[in-house]
Amino acid sequence: MILEVPVFDIKGALIAQKAGAHRLELCSSMPEGGITPSHGMIKWAKENLEIPFFVMIRPRSGNFVYSKEELEIMLEDIHFCREIGVEGVVFGMLTNEGNVHVSQCLKLLSATGNMQTTFHRAFDRSSDPFLALEDIINCGFNRILSSGLKNAAPEGAELLANLVEKAENQIIIMPGSGVDDTNINELHKIIGAQEYHSSAKIEVENLNIGPSMSSVNIDSKEWTVSPEKIKNILEWMREVSF
Repeated sequence: MILEVPVFDIKGALIAQKAGAHRLELCSSMPEGGITPSHGMIKWAKENLEIPFFVMIRPRSGNFVYSKEELEIMLEDIHFCREIGVEGVVFGMLTNEGNVHVSQCLKLLSATGNMQTTFHRAFDRSSDPFLALEDIINCGFNRILSSGLKNAAPEGAELLANLVEKAENQIIIMPGSGVDDTNINELHKIIGAQEYHSSAKIEVENLNIGPSMSSVNIDSKEWTVSPEKIKNILEWMREVSF
């Protein structure tokens, strides 16, 4: 079984690696749900981390309907990741109708080379999850990150179980959002996935003192990765594997 931990800064990446995470999803900006980290951050991670990581390819927050110009930016980021030897990339695009944008996906996939590919939680905005599943499989993605079209995986567990069954080993269904050491055992009984995505986060004291750096207060809380939560999940995985 695989535990993937999304991280949004270098500190979180180092904590997750030391705690034993199998793989990281490297992003920036947790309040926005994760966007593409800087090239500097990606390069640092490649040179200093010892575990595999996948890079989020998402040029902005908001919806997953992208313009031609945004697609060009995403292609450039994928080319950079491929050039420096990143293990995988994470992206997803939809049409205005909520279908998988197959032609855009194929264009980005053609640039990934041997990198692993994850269709991210844009899937949870799709209008028909089973049609989306079929399209994503046909495109050639390696996995789908999903909360079962709900805000959190525990709420979408039944759909996730159906997706795992429907996928028939053609693609990995990786539950994410709201997955942690307190509920993964019960989730696994329902879903039966082999990879799980958990931020393993805990709230910490907000050290930002002074005026906001943004006119929009997206999230005043601060979070960090909990090594204890990661270790608890890994211990559970070892027990389940026996």
